[in-house]
Order: sequence, then structure tokens, then C-alpha cells
Amino acid sequence: MGFAELVLASSRPAVRQPASLEQRAEWGTSAIPGPMATAGTGSFAHVNLGRLESNFQQVAVWSAIDLIASVSSQLPLDTYRKQPDGTNKNIGNPKPIDDPDGSGQGAQDWIYQYLVSKLGRGNAVGKQIIDPMTGFPSQTILYHPDDVKGWRDRETGQPRWKVDNKEVPASEIWHRRSYPMPGCLMGTSPLGVHMTTVGLGVASTRFGSQFFSDAAIPSALLQNSEIEIDQTVANEVKARWMGAIYGTREPAVFGKGWDYKQISLAPEESQFLDTNKYTQAQCCRIYGPNIAEILGYETGGSMTYQNVEQRAIDFLKFTLNRWLRDLETTMSLWLPRGQFVKVNRNALLETDLLSRFKAYGAGIAGHFLVPSEARTYEDLPPLTEAQKAELDALPAPVINPLKESPK
Repeated sequence: MGFAELVLASSRPAVRQPASLEQRAEWGTSAIPGPMATAGTGSFAHVNLGRLESNFQQVAVWSAIDLIASVSSQLPLDTYRKQPDGTNKNIGNPKPIDDPDGSGQGAQDWIYQYLVSKLGRGNAVGKQIIDPMTGFPSQTILYHPDDVKGWRDRETGQPRWKVDNKEVPASEIWHRRSYPMPGCLMGTSPLGVHMTTVGLGVASTRFGSQFFSDAAIPSALLQNSEIEIDQTVANEVKARWMGAIYGTREPAVFGKGWDYKQISLAPEESQFLDTNKYTQAQCCRIYGPNIAEILGYETGGSMTYQNVEQRAIDFLKFTLNRWLRDLETTMSLWLPRGQFVKVNRNALLETDLLSRFKAYGAGIAGHFLVPSEARTYEDLPPLTEAQKAELDALPAPVINPLKESPK
């Protein structure tokens, strides 16, 4: 029986009866618990993924979540106010945007927590402290997603919540969800839905560890073809052999009939490496296209110099944008009407210096930009009068800045 067959056979779930909403809420992370959720010890095939952090044993899961959460949290945030003339004015970020939970760790820390919660469990749940002067949130403090259970009351249809197994009034809960399903209060957990795939990856990693550390396969065979060896003599020969070779690089000397054979088994023969490659790419695909390729997992494609920039655009368009828009919508709800938060996506697509200067030149020539705006994008101060005079004294450029320089 192959490794993959062994894992699936040893983890086949028992038939479950349909569960009530209350029971599904107690499971917390998924309406349909996967077969790998069974707790157990002593076997690589028993994987308990009941806690979010347990899923991070699969490196691909952690890497995919960390990639999205890290990139999103590092992009700059700007707060705007819509003007009567239809333009948007940057008014600077208020404290609830710069430090959402009031911990002093800043927006980057809070955004990372928020996205890890939604990417891992499909929900971000916490409590908000409302400023009595403004009527808007001053702090949004997140709970660990596995400590919260939410469901709709069967009789009233109203939300009910438990935090650390204690019921909490719905008015005290702040909730944002992803992957919503009809009739469900909580968002669907992507790791709960794909628990079998994640569990298989964790199981294969554990199998590999046990294969090399605990497998009953000797490292070598010392054999005598001339005489019979009983257990007493075998123990003495082994002790003398180990004493002679341990910690030295001296040559070994054999008597008549002795033969030493090194025993090795190719990891590929145990199938766990191939299983790992497959499940790692599959775990990356849980979170959208391009993740597996960006992280370097084998998918049948390749990343070349020509398409690296296109991969960044595709990553933003097909994978990252949904989370950035979710973040913008969520944080804009904390502000008065007419104000909104926007993530600066240009920071992700920042190109080399020559490409940026060409783009500025095209914008200025097409009357889309003025030089002072281009300098602002490069974090340069406005030109002084002396610099303007110096530029005016320079001869007109001979080379068109929008074309390649002659070789």
C-alpha cells in the first residue's frame, strides 16, 4: 500500500448525522469537519487541525497566508475626504486608522492579525470601543477566531455569540466575514473546507520525520558468510565494530568472511516527497492563483525575467485586490460619511528608476502631470528658485526622454 493510500485509509471518517446550527457553531471553523480533524497521538496519520496555528505545520499554508497578510499590511494607508467639486483631499489618518486596537503596535500589526483571521477561518471577530464624543469607534480589538462561536437563534433568527465558551450579547460583538454562505452567520473557513488536503500535507511531513528517525531500518549490515553467529557473538561484534569506527576516520580491517553493506532507501520510494509536492501546491491554490508560483512550488509553469512584473500585476489583480478592498471597506466604516480609506497599491507595483522617469516624462509631455507632482512621487521637495534658474540655464535636451538612449 502506498503512502497516500495509507494516510487516506487510516483517516477515513465515520458517517456523521446532520448537525444542528448549535452543534455546527460549537465546531466553530467549518460546517463539515474534515476527516483529519480527529484528535489522536502516536501515528503520523492522526492530525488535529482544530486550532488555527495547527494548520501552520504545513509550510505552504503558512507561507500563503503570510504572503497575503504581510504584503497587504505593508502597503500605505491614506484617508481622504470627498470635496464638493468631486475631488478627494488627503486629510491624514486619524488615530483609529493608524492604531486600530489602541495597543501602540500600529496599523500594520492590526491589519496582519485581521487578515490572518479571515484567511485562516473566514471571520474576524472582536469588540469595539465607541468614542462618546464622535459616536465612531476609537478601538477595534480582535479575538482569536477559534475562541469565538457564532450562530443564529432558531426561534428568533437573531445572532448569538460565545467567546471562550461564555455567551456574549450580540451588541458587544464586531464581526466581518469572508466566503459567506446562504443562511450562515459565520463565513466559511477555507482551512476547514480543505482540511483533508492540509491534513494530508501535515501527515506526509510527519511521516517523513518518523521515516528517518523511527523507522526500523538499520543503517548498515555486517555479515559473516563463513560461520554461524549467535546473539551473544553478534552483540560483541557490533560493540567492537562501533568502538573501532565511532568518532574516527581510520580504515576498517576485516577478517575472513566478513562483509559490510550500507543500507539506504531512496526517499522517493516512500512516496512522501511526491505527496508533499502535490499538497503544498494545492494548499497554495486555496488562496488564489499565482500563490504557488510566487512561492516557488512546482505547478508545471515557470517564472522568468520577462513575466516577473506581470506576475506582480496578476497577484494584485486576481489575489490581493479582494483583501485590499475588504480592508478599505472595513476601515472606512469607522469614519464619518464622506471620508474613506484607500490602500496605496502603487507601492506594490513600484518599478525601477528608469521606468519611473520614463513614465513621469510621458505624463508631463501629455499634460497629465506637472514636474512638481513627479517630484512628490519620488519624495523630493519642490524646486527652489535657484534650482529653477539652474534648469532654465541648461540647454534643451537632445535625446527624447521617452525613447531609449542610443547605444
